[in-house]
Amino acid sequence: MRLLLISNSTNAGEEYLKYPIGNIADFLGDVKEVLFVPYAAVTFSYDDYVKKVQARFDEIGVKVRGTHEFADPVTAAVNAKCIVVGGGNTFALTKRMQEEGLIQAVRERIAAGIPYIGWSAGSNVACPTICTTNDMPIVQPQSFRVMGVIPFQINPHYLDHNPAGHAGETREQRIEEYIKANPDMYVAGLREGCMFRVEGRKLAFIGPRPLRVFKYGQTPREYNAGEDLSFLM
Repeated sequence: MRLLLISNSTNAGEEYLKYPIGNIADFLGDVKEVLFVPYAAVTFSYDDYVKKVQARFDEIGVKVRGTHEFADPVTAAVNAKCIVVGGGNTFALTKRMQEEGLIQAVRERIAAGIPYIGWSAGSNVACPTICTTNDMPIVQPQSFRVMGVIPFQINPHYLDHNPAGHAGETREQRIEEYIKANPDMYVAGLREGCMFRVEGRKLAFIGPRPLRVFKYGQTPREYNAGEDLSFLM
């Protein structure tokens, strides 16, 4: 199993996919074509999404093909050398992947050893469920259960505080609700500019900010890059 699970595509003030492109290139190695799942796009077209990703992947000499370009997306996944799933709305992404049979197909390809890259919503669907996404449920998927190729939940774009003047729940309070309802699960608060790399059963955390890990009945803990996170796997 080989996974690169990225919190966000773009850091504030930077170009799209600029900060993780070096990590993506290193992860891909000799792979020169990827199958891209653009279904998290809602306010712009799948074609435009592919073009946007391709513009950055041109820098590393990698061709991007969208699943929507194929008459049979499952066959495209079966033949893919790498699968990439972009961010956007996690509910829209999940619904379309479920309808096309891609949840199972991509899971099987990951189990077979092909590399998988996801950012934001694309990282959410690698988890057991999408229950720790930050997105609004604008459509209803068949289920909240997704690929489950990692045994813990990710909360991408994790923030410590609410904006000034906002009296609603903090991100931490929302996660505390989740772990109260799901006491056996860990949740990894993945801050901006950070990612996980999985090679087999080995999990590495990469990034300039610490990771915040939640588990019911335990005080949340912070971990820095290089620390042992084997308990999550």
